[in-house]
Amino acid sequence: MSDSGGRAISIIGFIGSVFSPWYAWSGRRRPQNHVCINVATYGPGGRFTMTDRGQAALRQSRETLTVGPSSMRWQGGRLIIEINELAAPPLPGRVRGTVTVTPSALTGVEATLTPDGTHIWRPFAPTSAIRVDLESPGWQWDGHGYFDANFGTRALEQDFSYWTWGRFPLAGGSTCFYDATRLDGSALSLGVHFDADGRAEEIALPPKTRFRRSNWAVKRETRADAGTTPRQVQSMLDAPFYSRAAVRTVINGEETTGVHEALDLRRFRSPLLKPVLACRVPRRSGWTFGPEIRPGQG
Repeated sequence: MSDSGGRAISIIGFIGSVFSPWYAWSGRRRPQNHVCINVATYGPGGRFTMTDRGQAALRQSRETLTVGPSSMRWQGGRLIIEINELAAPPLPGRVRGTVTVTPSALTGVEATLTPDGTHIWRPFAPTSAIRVDLESPGWQWDGHGYFDANFGTRALEQDFSYWTWGRFPLAGGSTCFYDATRLDGSALSLGVHFDADGRAEEIALPPKTRFRRSNWAVKRETRADAGTTPRQVQSMLDAPFYSRAAVRTVINGEETTGVHEALDLRRFRSPLLKPVLACRVPRRSGWTFGPEIRPGQG
């Protein structure tokens, strides 16, 4: 999110693109054959890109994830993301540039989201500075952000019916909340505060508080001090089964604006939704990398 407000960016690298209809239709047997670097920009001139690519487009090393024309690499204590993607309708166009994420510290936290460990959350850097430099007017800015990851051995809809997640910057660090309803009826409720040095502490949870549904009527709730009603201050992504938004709330007496997500997996499970998603998530199975230029060449 930009320091000046009004602009934000989300970048997700997928190996096994969990929201891709093409991956679902394939039976989810080969995650490396459904890879993606999903980029969404929010604010004036915002775009959405989510191209499902085949295994030929995937390259991995200890420090780098490359998917077709875009890549993420860990270098000098920073995550450097090079973007070169085509946006989906209704606002097509090229999204190209560099985003740099600089953590204040890295954490070793690993949270198991199901009793049998089929889903794991790794908040690598909940408190980070970001610099955005895209080839588009107004899309050069500094702000605050985070870097985390989710890993799973089963589809989300096989284990959950609903979940919400939120990350809120607070004095001296960030606080994250995970609340979910599993298919067996059990609940996940997790709150963790991370200080600027990466130390993590599980916290007593403020009350769970509902706020206005999304434009697609997705139920939304997050944690907030008693007597506080969270509210959306910027819509980011609004889909029939998913909402991402900048939400203002109060935690431990401190007003804060953070990123909130709500996911209705009962809706996502519907086979009627997949053809609709295919309009926003194109499939490009082929890819050829150009010749690698080594030091001293060309």
